[in-house]
Amino acid sequence: MLLFAVTLFGNHLWFALPLVISISLVYGATRHEEMQPILHHAAKAGLWILSFMALVFVVLFFLSWRL
Repeated sequence: MLLFAVTLFGNHLWFALPLVISISLVYGATRHEEMQPILHHAAKAGLWILSFMALVFVVLFFLSWRL
């Protein structure tokens, strides 16, 4: 259990979370001026970015499985 906690919090992928949040908020703010539409657009953009990152991870995982 301790090993899982160390690997979970020691992983550098956690640095992607604030980056995705900030990119999504800035992207949403370039499209809208009101706070509610900005947050709605940022949530959709963040979900899209995380989905794309997960897809790339899965593709690379399966490509490297045979190496």
